[in-house]
Amino acid sequence: MTAKSAAAAARATVYGYPRQGQSRELKKAIEGYWKGRVDAGALRATATELRAANWRQLAEAGIHEVPTGDFSYYDHVLDTSVMVGAIPERHRAAVEADALDGYFAMARGTQDAAPLEMTKWFDTNYHYLVPELGPDTVFTADSTKQVTELKEAVALGLSGRPVLVGPVTYLLLAKPAPGVAADFDPLTLLDRLLPVYAQVLAALRTAGAEWVQLDEPALVQDRTAAELNAAARAYRDLGGLTERPKLLVASYFDRLGDALPVLAKAPVEGLALDFTEAAAANLDALAAVGGLPGRRLVAGVVNGRNIWVNDLEKSLATLGTLLGLADRVDVAASCSLLHVPLDATAERDIEPQILRWLAFARQKTAEIVTLAKGLGGGTGTIAAELAANRADLASRAGSALTHDPAVRARTAAVTATDARRSQPYPERVAAQRAHLRLPLLPTTTIGSFPQTAELRTARADLRAGRIDSAGYEERIRAEIGEVISFQEKTGLDVLVHGEAERNDMVQYFAEQLTGYLATQHGWVQSYGTRYVRPPILAGDISRPEAMTVRWTAYAQSLTTKPVKGMLTGPVTMLAWSFVRDDQPLADTARQVALALRDEVNDLETAGTSVIQVDEPALRETLPLRACDHPEYLAWATEAFRLTTAGVRPDTQIHTHMCYAEFGDIVQAIDDLDADVISLEAARSHMQVARELAGHGYPREAGPGVYDIHSPRVPSTEEAAALLRTGLKAIPAERLWVNPDCGLKTRAWPETRASLENLVTAARTVRTELSAS
Repeated sequence: MTAKSAAAAARATVYGYPRQGQSRELKKAIEGYWKGRVDAGALRATATELRAANWRQLAEAGIHEVPTGDFSYYDHVLDTSVMVGAIPERHRAAVEADALDGYFAMARGTQDAAPLEMTKWFDTNYHYLVPELGPDTVFTADSTKQVTELKEAVALGLSGRPVLVGPVTYLLLAKPAPGVAADFDPLTLLDRLLPVYAQVLAALRTAGAEWVQLDEPALVQDRTAAELNAAARAYRDLGGLTERPKLLVASYFDRLGDALPVLAKAPVEGLALDFTEAAAANLDALAAVGGLPGRRLVAGVVNGRNIWVNDLEKSLATLGTLLGLADRVDVAASCSLLHVPLDATAERDIEPQILRWLAFARQKTAEIVTLAKGLGGGTGTIAAELAANRADLASRAGSALTHDPAVRARTAAVTATDARRSQPYPERVAAQRAHLRLPLLPTTTIGSFPQTAELRTARADLRAGRIDSAGYEERIRAEIGEVISFQEKTGLDVLVHGEAERNDMVQYFAEQLTGYLATQHGWVQSYGTRYVRPPILAGDISRPEAMTVRWTAYAQSLTTKPVKGMLTGPVTMLAWSFVRDDQPLADTARQVALALRDEVNDLETAGTSVIQVDEPALRETLPLRACDHPEYLAWATEAFRLTTAGVRPDTQIHTHMCYAEFGDIVQAIDDLDADVISLEAARSHMQVARELAGHGYPREAGPGVYDIHSPRVPSTEEAAALLRTGLKAIPAERLWVNPDCGLKTRAWPETRASLENLVTAARTVRTELSAS
């Protein structure tokens, strides 16, 4: 096929779409089901309606091939575990008794059975449920979900392309099941898994699938020769099947590197590559293997993870370069649009000119369609769109919002000394212990307490004008008083004010910093039914006034025990926002760090002796390729130290991280130079404590003993057992006792019971230590 005919054949597609609905209908239906207010039939009906609405919107916008199977009640990796029959033994009876309830039991746990471990999906803020596998795992095909959803799209008269997690990525994401040797490699199960995928592919072909997409994002990471050989074997076997649809193997988030030649040689009909994050590398590698003659290339030229309008002319240039490298070049976003909000036109509080800089899922869909039209028909067919796009890009580049001379001058003046504490840790820890006088195994929480319906209603009433600010503040004051009282009664040692006034750990600060934009409807799934509204980091950052001092000081006035000041760290402020793409991330991080440094210093001046700066996204934002790690970790750890280094030696700096693979960044955790770190550890059975010990981590740490992402209440003995496991790795004088994460999403009854058990467990183990 010539380049001209390849262009004429260009089609528009996407890999996946937001699941929740315009008003988060899916969240409300699922949580209603959990509470018994919605039955299974009504939940399924809501899901069916949302899928149909998504597909219709995509088709009406000009998408030629809609994704199916990407919809999920909780998580698409968990859906894959169901598809291949990888049900943990502790949940098998529940799944067999009721498939839907058993599915949610795997995700959330029950009082009698712990849920699957949860961690971050590559370098995003989406969380997936980690498959648990072992040498005795028996895979069985269950294509019901995938076939049903494909048939729904076909019934609407649409061309549907089922989307599955690829077999190699699925196994690389898995971990040894409880009781299985830690060195068990799930990838050894590949030959056992491939026949199950073959059965699913055959079922999808019978149901009408022309193409099936197999997502293999794990191949953009550094992979061993054995792992690449496994990928080659997988797609040799699947490609060699006779009863199958055409196969599109999709990668995203980074460059394919050594995996590209492997997939280029595989007997599959198409590849999908990211040409945003890794445009130059993937272009060069594709050219080096001679392109994809006779096959389909899906080019992800629209960024599926950020919300800025696409540079259409730049993307067209990339697409033009790709013509001739494949038999057919189609246009797509770089990854699933799951990672962006649904529709920017729903925003009413953002200035119209600034709104034109933004592209959510529906706007990105339009960009993809425009690019496909331009690729097929020439730039003359999209002249008006190109002119409008140029104007929007110029408006943003020239805006005063994006350039504040004072902020830039302050950032440029930072020196290495600004990011160093005045005394080394051994001297600081002595001063802090003398000042705080905490017991052995001190107990605390991570920061937030339950956000009750009454609190959410009060915020809504304030926005709607039904109550004034005085009435709202009285409600917050009362909540803080209740939280402090409960903590004192329970016996916690270091208290928190509970964050009753905060809507979100990033949004709350973003709304008080210059340079940020807040959305009203920009919801993005974090995990399960947890949706967040990431703020938009649009310009240079500064802090006009104190953000947390007032409520922290009020809480401290109610108790003689120390109350932690609670802040979100600079890397997390970037990672959980839609960050600007017009300057290096390191520059933006330094701006945010300086704004937060002012807040830390003001908290100390107001009498706060313990200040926690959360950085749960430090590992999440780690580049997917090892060669890119040093540069990132250098500026990320410097940003944290720049935030915290201005305090006195006797002020104790905490940080917190959760739901990530910490073993990859233990040295970076050390480089933060925080005095205390709390980390998620309950679901991973204290793995992080062993990783810290293996590194020789010299400071204090609190690996969590209470899994807050499950509604179950851990018993005193369960918490004590985890604590004893932690003590095998971390000495008692450096071990803290705390939950895995904040308690915002939990209800008060389970929170009370769990924290009471946590404190009792700490006292029990203290007694054991004193007797030994």
